[in-house]
Amino acid sequence: MNKKYIIIGGIVVAFTILAIFSFDSGKIEYSDFATAKKNEKVVQIIGKASKDMPVDYDEKNNKLTFLLVDEKNQSAPIEYNGPKPNNFDIAPMVVVKGKFENNKFVANEILTKCPSKYESKFEDVKKQGI
Repeated sequence: MNKKYIIIGGIVVAFTILAIFSFDSGKIEYSDFATAKKNEKVVQIIGKASKDMPVDYDEKNNKLTFLLVDEKNQSAPIEYNGPKPNNFDIAPMVVVKGKFENNKFVANEILTKCPSKYESKFEDVKKQGI
């Protein structure tokens, strides 16, 4: 009977350790462009599409390119292979998930944010007209 409890306890511990490692590997941290360039790993960057470079969406190749300005006022070109999000043009803030490759940020996902949620945090960015 004791042997049965030891085996069950071992299995529970093994699954707990597996769950912890699975959760940790799926976590994607928020970053800025400078840190993302150094780390060379998948990160999330929040920012605003710059007016200095036009947003270009190639429908034929399903490719979106634009310049993003992060919360530290650093900018980088974004390349995304996928459909342009529906409210991308009116969204004040976007989150791009991906990593740097060849001096551009290659996004594998783009999320658009509603205006009211981020207005106070990025008031300085809005004042600069970026």
